Amino acid sequence: MCYDNDARPPTPAGEAGQARGEEIVLASADGTRFDAYEARPEGRVRAQLLIYPDVRGLHKFYKDLALRFAEQGVAALAMDYFGRTAGLGARDESFEFRPHVEQMQTPYVLADASACLEHLRGASGASGSTIIMGFCLGGSLSLYSATQDWGLAGAIAFYAGFSRVLDAEGRTALDAAPSARTAVLGLFGGADQGIPVEQVEALDAALDSSGVEHEVVVYPGAPHSFFDRRSAEFADASADAWERMLGFIAAHATE
Repeated sequence: MCYDNDARPPTPAGEAGQARGEEIVLASADGTRFDAYEARPEGRVRAQLLIYPDVRGLHKFYKDLALRFAEQGVAALAMDYFGRTAGLGARDESFEFRPHVEQMQTPYVLADASACLEHLRGASGASGSTIIMGFCLGGSLSLYSATQDWGLAGAIAFYAGFSRVLDAEGRTALDAAPSARTAVLGLFGGADQGIPVEQVEALDAALDSSGVEHEVVVYPGAPHSFFDRRSAEFADASADAWERMLGFIAAHATE
């Protein structure tokens, strides 16, 4: 499990604007309904951001994270993975997520993500730039998404795991990385027991072969899930991660 129910994203440095968020229900092309949380800035939208959560699905951490991005002028939508197997409903600590993770099929996740992108791009005042980001399992899905012909401006992968085979071609996210079509920012903890630094270095090399712009950052001593405001000892790493994420979005946003 990546984040527990008490985890909350750190706050980025600098001035925050006004934003509003709401729980919504979206439908995929095959009619599957799934939960999402949308946060929008009160002012101009600089970019759109689709957030893939960790293995627990759409829980409080990602709703708060969407709001933090919206306060920075980025319209953000965090999606839930489990509409097909668990239906609609809260993904708090009472939710038994593991049986549903085992039933996840990446083509369906990507179909739901496509519906999210359509929603974001169809909103009033939408920007011309859309970025995908994710954490843990969601970080892996971000790397798979970077290979899709979705017209993305970029993908951000936070502690993307490389052990799961998630796509129909039998590839891990590391295997898929050479097929990336869009810029990638990867953020990892140097003390993450589940993602050895050697694998992170292999990701950097795989992205070299893809030819896309990319940056892969490792924070020495930081564990998995360090990006949490409770982790005061990693506050500097979290602040740097915010700076890099917002800088990445700004660099790839178009009017």
